[in-house]
Amino acid sequence: MAGVGLGRTLRAWIVSVLVAWLALLVAGPVVAHSALFPRPAELEPDVRFWVRIYSSVTTQGGLLHDDRFLGVVYEELRFPAGLSRPERAERVDAAREKYQRILRRLATGERENLTDEEQRVLALWPADVDAKTLLAAVDRVRFQLGQADRFREGLVRAGAWEHHVEATLRKMGLPDELSALPHVESSFNPRAYSKVGAAGMWQFMPATGRRWLRVDGIVDERMDPYRSTVAAAQYLQLNHSILGTWPLALTAYNHGAGGMRRAKDMMGTDDIVTIARNYQSRTFGFASRNFYVSFLAALEVDRNYRRYFGDLERMPRDDSRVVRLPDYVPLAALERVFATDQDTLRGLNLALREPIWSGERWVPRGFELRVPARAVPAERALAQLADDERLDSQRRDPTHRVRRGETLAAIARQYGTTTQRLVALNGLKSARSVRAGMQLKLPQAQPVRVARAEPARPEPAPAAGTSAAAADEIYVVRSGDTLTGISKRVGLSESELMRLNRIRDRDFLFEGQRLRVARAATPAAAAVAATAVATEIPPLVAPDDAAEDAAEDAAEDAGGVAREPARVAGAAARARAQPVSREQAAELGPALVPGVQSAATADPTDYSVVNGATIVQGSETLGHFAEWLEVSASRLRQLNGMKPGAALPLGRRIRLDLSKVDADTFEERRVAWHRRVQEEFFQRFRITGQESYRLRAGESLWALTQRSSVPVWLLRQYNPETDFMSVRIGAEIVLPRVEAVTAAGGARAEPG
Repeated sequence: MAGVGLGRTLRAWIVSVLVAWLALLVAGPVVAHSALFPRPAELEPDVRFWVRIYSSVTTQGGLLHDDRFLGVVYEELRFPAGLSRPERAERVDAAREKYQRILRRLATGERENLTDEEQRVLALWPADVDAKTLLAAVDRVRFQLGQADRFREGLVRAGAWEHHVEATLRKMGLPDELSALPHVESSFNPRAYSKVGAAGMWQFMPATGRRWLRVDGIVDERMDPYRSTVAAAQYLQLNHSILGTWPLALTAYNHGAGGMRRAKDMMGTDDIVTIARNYQSRTFGFASRNFYVSFLAALEVDRNYRRYFGDLERMPRDDSRVVRLPDYVPLAALERVFATDQDTLRGLNLALREPIWSGERWVPRGFELRVPARAVPAERALAQLADDERLDSQRRDPTHRVRRGETLAAIARQYGTTTQRLVALNGLKSARSVRAGMQLKLPQAQPVRVARAEPARPEPAPAAGTSAAAADEIYVVRSGDTLTGISKRVGLSESELMRLNRIRDRDFLFEGQRLRVARAATPAAAAVAATAVATEIPPLVAPDDAAEDAAEDAAEDAGGVAREPARVAGAAARARAQPVSREQAAELGPALVPGVQSAATADPTDYSVVNGATIVQGSETLGHFAEWLEVSASRLRQLNGMKPGAALPLGRRIRLDLSKVDADTFEERRVAWHRRVQEEFFQRFRITGQESYRLRAGESLWALTQRSSVPVWLLRQYNPETDFMSVRIGAEIVLPRVEAVTAAGGARAEPG
């Protein structure tokens, strides 16, 4: 009977919410609902919650709410300026505990002598709410940081690229409503980098990005708003072809197509309300449940932004031009022939990584360089390149062979670099991964070009031991930078950096921030400043600082510094601050939907074990299963009635022997193996699109994979419902188009 009462309670509550929503409709227009993107009445309270988060609550506050029924909002918290993250977390925890105490008391059935606050909280629930519902709500009190200021900034930024997003969607036959998705992902910030490694305007994870984009130590196209938009459209197109509806395809952008296929199969429906409300999974948490409703909210605010923010002066449409480079070219040469500067090129070519800007690598052959619209015409500019600036190969790495007893920190000090840089350059998991005999790539030292100095500042007086002549320069903050590290790199104290740049809160810097740095001048640099003639001087070498090395190692051991969109926490502040829990970090972090791991795995394959059995996937053999299960292949043959030498058919259901390892361990090993196989493939190939294909007489799926360079596992991912063993002539399949990447990683060639 309790369940029946609860059902009536929720129905009555939904009716009251619908009445309020109809009042809102009368008060003002909202975005038109598309049949492709339904906005069910049952989800309307959730949509209105996210509209409020995006349009009226800023990052200086947030809502304390029930995490299942978003219409129940206990309080809007507002943080005083300058409050640190741990201090914010303390305030959130105190408020959460307050409402948990109130809910516990109300759950006892007490309705007499209630305080005003207790009566207010009770009124948030239906009049006949029962004790069981209130007691369950105790553990669901959650805080959501506001996003209105970031959404507003995203609307301004969107002016630069929304025309390209809309044109790309139209070209691929996708709904134009999808153009609102970057508001949820990154606030249209192409520099955004999340703490879980998602990057760019569309927040691709590295492994997912490599399916459609170049992602390596020289070029990361996830940061390119143009190429990443095309990749995102292809990914959304794939999700829709697998799942059949846009609510599920969008949720899969966060949760993965494989996860949404399992949800659809387990619930026996593709209804987004049923899945969002009732599907239970270890990984289907708050972010996944709310991804579709947060998208609907972003769509409404985007389409009606004047209603929420008034008239905005939006960024002008980007009118840069593209020049495809026929050779490897030094960056300095490109600056010269296009009559532009590095800062301009860097702002237009976010995909180029630090080794390009530091001069350690040439801009790669085939790279589509963006230059200002008024730059020198491409043909004339490239003709001005000297012969020694048109290079046939990428710049080679110097190397260091690790000796017994050497640490990465010691090697970094020896070559004037950092452990983090060596880890990234060599693709290491951490600083602890080095072993004796390992050949490490090293960043190449480059001379630094000293620009004309500005007049020296009269105050404050130069520090003892430094020259009075100083060259004012600009340092662009990169992901992972700290105020401590920058101060040591440029030879200024942290307080001086803060004074020069009017930094009030030393705990935070943001990626792309331009800092003025007055680097102490060498005698040669002082002469340059006096004569205004550019000269070459050796690069500054990082100081031998054991404390900094130890801090870097500690961060690496902990999985690295948590990076966030447009914000980089200072290491010294983290060391002083009280620890913040993962839940607090998610609630207080800048992600629009906390915990989002957007552009999740594009692999829709189901690797799960159900009732001691699983489905054979592409490239798997009986030997693989035996290895993952730590049993013999003969044992698996016996268990499945297979004859010696019999092949393991793709799509067959196979029984497993779980006597040595449990199902979770088996799944982890299996997924890890497939991930390695797929990552190796996408080091050599990229997906450029997809097409419908009908099998002709004499053709088989197996022959098709050989002719198209599409491996069986990839073809199956694009056709998860197709029975590869019984497909017939005339059957329509989705065929991904792939092209090979040259060994240099630059221009691409069709596979032969």
